[in-house]
Amino acid sequence: MKYVHLSDLHLGKRVNEFSMLEDQKYILDQILHVIDGEMPDGVILAGDIYDKAIPPAEAVELFDDFLFSLSKRKLQTFVISGNHDSPERIAFGGRLMEGSGVHLSPVYDGQVKPILMRDEWGDVAVYLLPFVKPAHVRRYFPEKAIESYTDAMASAIEAMDVDTAKRNLLVTHQFVTGAVRSDSEHVSVGGADNVDVSVFQPFDYVALGHIHGPQKMSRETVRYCGTPLKYSFSEVSHKKSVTVVELREKGNVTVRTVALKARRDLRELRGTYMELTDRRNYAGTAVEDYLHITLTDEEDVPDAVGKLRTVYPNLMKLSYDNARTRRSGALGGIERMEQKSPLDLFAELYDKQNNRPMSEEQRQFAQKLIEKIWEEEE
Repeated sequence: MKYVHLSDLHLGKRVNEFSMLEDQKYILDQILHVIDGEMPDGVILAGDIYDKAIPPAEAVELFDDFLFSLSKRKLQTFVISGNHDSPERIAFGGRLMEGSGVHLSPVYDGQVKPILMRDEWGDVAVYLLPFVKPAHVRRYFPEKAIESYTDAMASAIEAMDVDTAKRNLLVTHQFVTGAVRSDSEHVSVGGADNVDVSVFQPFDYVALGHIHGPQKMSRETVRYCGTPLKYSFSEVSHKKSVTVVELREKGNVTVRTVALKARRDLRELRGTYMELTDRRNYAGTAVEDYLHITLTDEEDVPDAVGKLRTVYPNLMKLSYDNARTRRSGALGGIERMEQKSPLDLFAELYDKQNNRPMSEEQRQFAQKLIEKIWEEEE
């Protein structure tokens, strides 16, 4: 049984106020070509289909076109909601779509029933577990002590009553401990959203979504496929791809990737204004790529963004690296702040206002309070 594993399309996303919709349409067309070449039995979409719980109409239309294209190929398509999605909106029409081979994860209700596929080696049971928080799982298992994300996942998986004699595939959207994050991913308080990889033991393959960089977790068969496009400058070095997984007889699983090439790359350039606007330096390069430019001029260039965009029309971000910014610590200051958790930011504010650091008891109280607020917002 062969599957193409995708996740984190983030349809409708804007990066530095640039709409990515045309780039997303381009990459989805490329993915369809990959699917035509691979001829899989199923396609997996492991959450974060949209970038917002209420996506723009254009994003919904694009996903509708993609699902229709998959259904025409007589594939089984498996879709779950991620932390960016509305589970109710992803689940809408699921019972009707099953006749077209499109399986949409329902809103989590404490039960996850497998979808069975069959080949010459027997059944493959596919389980669709959308993004859940401890509060989502706790309400269905009040007798269990569910405090952490690992507790929640363990309880949800235990309730599936997985037959380990069969081949089993789980599609889920969580942060597994040890995964390498990017700036464009939502970071929970103090790493509280970590799920220990040991909870996935009953499954022959775990198709993960949530993390934007393709990577395996402790074993090759627990894997993030990553995003098909770069969505932040922390992803500049990523090699975007789709993952192809084949389940033969029990215990025989192979995993490989197929590279994707974006319509426009997302890159970083560095140099003086004169160097970067010298035709000899940019002629023959992909000037229409999405760019973060760092100018090394000691003096600010008037209207630098406007002038640079005459050469690089998709300049997204401009920074300076010179004696002034190094003295002030301005370079990278915003990026460093974005990488801190809400608890760390609150602790810094507390320290500045009270001239003393938070105690461990105060930190634990603040962490629980922030988690409670986030769960209520969800």
